[in-house]
Amino acid sequence: MFFDTHAHYDDERFDNDRDAVLKSLPEAGIGAVVNPGCTADSSRAAIALAERYDIVYAAVGLHPENCAGADEADFAALEALAAHPKAVAIGEIGLDYYWEENPPRAFQKEVMARQMALAEQLDLPVVIHDRDAHGDCMDMVRAFPGVRGEFHCYSGSVEDARILLDRGWYLGFGGALTFKNARKAPEVAAYAPLDRLLLETDSPYLAPVPFRGKRNDSRYLPYVAERIAAIKGICAEEAERITWENALRFFALEGTR
Repeated sequence: MFFDTHAHYDDERFDNDRDAVLKSLPEAGIGAVVNPGCTADSSRAAIALAERYDIVYAAVGLHPENCAGADEADFAALEALAAHPKAVAIGEIGLDYYWEENPPRAFQKEVMARQMALAEQLDLPVVIHDRDAHGDCMDMVRAFPGVRGEFHCYSGSVEDARILLDRGWYLGFGGALTFKNARKAPEVAAYAPLDRLLLETDSPYLAPVPFRGKRNDSRYLPYVAERIAAIKGICAEEAERITWENALRFFALEGTR
């Protein structure tokens, strides 16, 4: 079975066929999915999907692109949602300096720090979004040594990956790993121990080759596993098994599936 550790099924691009897609996943070999929130409302939607579908779990968080105006009510809502039995992480949180219209960097850092502190308080892992902000994200990791987590869609260097791995963190890889222009990601995937790799789709985004440019969903996850297997020199079935076990361990779901 495959574990998609990052898929946004609350996204509007699934409004027309969300139920059909989610119901189809077990037959496609997808045994579990984590749906991360990006706002308080989408975190509530993630919890609602987790309540409706046995294979779906939720992460709750404020995404750096969507954190403008975040206030005490939002943080209180996240803490309450995180108490749900199917909430397995704080995420998607982090920093995004790519878009000029994003909230100011200082505010993004403040929001991320509040959520890192919440994760530490609740003993939950974090799911980190890092776009053009790698240095500051790494500084945040150092500032919260008691927090464990993963860098989703990891795009940093081997050197920074070594720091994260030494701290017990995990690295997530998705469709971008299959792109012809991918450089850093294959190098990091080759370097990182197999027991620290997580598979993800980031649906509906970043569909793998040969579906690049199309709407992504968890049924394309085997293409990512095949790329991991090729990089590691193992069979696809072994990559599937190990990454499944990694995800269960990371989200503290061992013995539940």
